[in-house]
Amino acid sequence: MRPDDWHLTEDVDDFLARAGEFLRSRPVAHIMPLTWTARLRARGAAVYGAEHAVFGVLERAGEVHAVFYRLSPGRGLSSTPLTPEQADGLAARLLALGHSVPSFSADDGTAAAFADSWRRHTGAKPAVRVRLRLNRLGTLAPPEPLPAGRGRPVGERDHGQLMAMCRGFAADVGEAVGIDADSWARTRFADKHYTFWETPDGTPVSMAGANPMVAGLVQVDPVYTPAPLRGQGYAGAVTAEVSRAALVAGAEHVVLFTDAANPTSNALYRRLGYVPVVDWIAYDF
Repeated sequence: MRPDDWHLTEDVDDFLARAGEFLRSRPVAHIMPLTWTARLRARGAAVYGAEHAVFGVLERAGEVHAVFYRLSPGRGLSSTPLTPEQADGLAARLLALGHSVPSFSADDGTAAAFADSWRRHTGAKPAVRVRLRLNRLGTLAPPEPLPAGRGRPVGERDHGQLMAMCRGFAADVGEAVGIDADSWARTRFADKHYTFWETPDGTPVSMAGANPMVAGLVQVDPVYTPAPLRGQGYAGAVTAEVSRAALVAGAEHVVLFTDAANPTSNALYRRLGYVPVVDWIAYDF
């Protein structure tokens, strides 16, 4: 396809008018643009510093083939699956318009194809920053036996504890974000529904979040247990609790990302009934 088959816009509503049906047709594969456009529409671009977001739609003869999005000029770009030809066309289109791309993330095949095209066009050497694995819930299999305690929704009185756990999660995964009472509303953590696993005496020992449902899909994110409390089954228990709640709420797809290089977390989620779908790679240039 020609580079000029890409239609670019800064208007999220225009983008969704063109590509919304395409995105909803494969919600698992299109999880990232579905999630971020839902956030921008629900809370506004300014909350995420995305006033200058750019969205792209690859279309020809009225048919949408792929999309990309970038939340701000300084952030990376992400796309739905692309063929090598489509990835090369996107690279050429971006360069023709004077766009820089500090990083790119997508499924492994797409990310590798774009990284190779960007290197050939610009000479910029790609470096893998992170490899994630997208997993989809098949048949939920809660841990047996469950650890002592119970799952319960996180309430207002838990906000300090919740922020502390989110800070711990962000530090563990290398996510550079400030999380406190003043910054909370501007983070991606603020729009989720959270559950604690607490011990019989009421002490929270693990937490799991869930994004609002979009296109019948719920993403479980994040899952965190403080380091001294790990290895006692709390993460599995709270993840099963959140996953069950998503199914009860009517989710057709329940998904989560794991670190592809972490055998412990991947084995845990496999036991719970999550099945690997695709590896997801982010390249820095």
